[in-house]
Amino acid sequence: MTQRNSSIGHLAVAGRQSFVRTLHPAPVPAESAPTTSPDGRATSSPVSLPAITRLTPGPHSPRHRGTQPSQTTKHLHHLRAARTSTSPSAQLTLLVTRIAPLQLASSPMASEAAASAEPAPQVVDECRGVLFVYSDGTVVRRAQPGFATPVRDDGSVEWKDATFDEAAGLGLRLYRPRERGGRSRLPVFFYYHGGGFCIGSRAWPNCQNYCLRLAADLGALVVAPDYRLAPEHRLPAAIDDGAAAVLWLAAQGRTPGGGGDPWVAESADLGRVFVSGDSAGGTIAHHLAVRFGSPDGRAELAPAAVAIRGYVQLMPFFGGVQRTRSEAECPDDAFLNRPLNDRYWRLSLPEGATADHPVANPFGPGAPPLEGVELAPTLVVVGGRDILHDRAVDYAARLRAMGKPVEVRDFEGQQHGFFTIDPWSDASAELMRVIKRFVDSDGRFD
Repeated sequence: MTQRNSSIGHLAVAGRQSFVRTLHPAPVPAESAPTTSPDGRATSSPVSLPAITRLTPGPHSPRHRGTQPSQTTKHLHHLRAARTSTSPSAQLTLLVTRIAPLQLASSPMASEAAASAEPAPQVVDECRGVLFVYSDGTVVRRAQPGFATPVRDDGSVEWKDATFDEAAGLGLRLYRPRERGGRSRLPVFFYYHGGGFCIGSRAWPNCQNYCLRLAADLGALVVAPDYRLAPEHRLPAAIDDGAAAVLWLAAQGRTPGGGGDPWVAESADLGRVFVSGDSAGGTIAHHLAVRFGSPDGRAELAPAAVAIRGYVQLMPFFGGVQRTRSEAECPDDAFLNRPLNDRYWRLSLPEGATADHPVANPFGPGAPPLEGVELAPTLVVVGGRDILHDRAVDYAARLRAMGKPVEVRDFEGQQHGFFTIDPWSDASAELMRVIKRFVDSDGRFD
């Protein structure tokens, strides 16, 4: 199994059972279910959640141990929702995982489930119609978001998938422009998706669209890794996976006989690597900056001559027990509002931790000191209407006070994730120009 060195130190992560199943959906009658639109606001249209007609147990599932299917499995047969499309892509795969029910004790919905006379387990947490957590610890995931976003691929960028962690089954998606303007080597630009450490994927259309534009506009080899998600894999799992993806790139550069990934071998300039992330991905970028800014971290990359020139944190997902003004004044209809913000932290942090945990709050009690860390130039992007606005601005101000090379770009009037909600908006185009200047100058600010 792949060895992982946590960049946050020794953190106890609650155990879980291996209980993963693939659920094969079939057409079902329509019933209403809550959902959200691409801009994050609640809508009255139903979410497409397929029914289950056949169960394929995994090698460690209860059925293989000679037991009967759980009450949750039986209950899932009764899930119904409207189909939004008749195409095969509308028949989405569900993944079911079992975690410890104790992890749900702090959920505000858990008490209602406990008091219910309903014999079947109840949903105690839900995130954007994609993640459903049941009172018995079962986690149900949809493979795609609950809203339809078309992929706009004009063919100017080619892409492919690769595996960077066989043991964990983690993959990444590589993008590169077909026309390279005579350049034999391209800068490498990592992009870690958002989703509160609980949802998201490199394969989601919003991530695909953003990465296609990154590769085309930056003229870069874009690397979009997946990472393990909570609550099945609580933090710091996602951060460890983020580091593993960077080390995978380094390994391609030192594979004997040129046996590494051919796109990396043909196209990558390992001396010009940039690490970026959106929301939770921005938090990953922060922790990677700390790890690879330390002497031990730089030594991990040195054998392959990998040089990280800069970091781009796009609305980083930081937390804290004390509310900031932007958190306190965040409207309920925001794309990322207080209830969802708190829910993400409750499901993703180590069991019993608060939002002041070092993985969430880089300046909270117990957070490692950053004064002695050699941080690469960091571009922090914030939105004026984002609930996370004040935390990101404070983060940058503290680092600048330490003498770190940090720049903030504040997009007035923009909400959380505006550049992935609509990668072709005027604000998104301006953001792309800002990032391109940062990359073209090798991390120097205007």
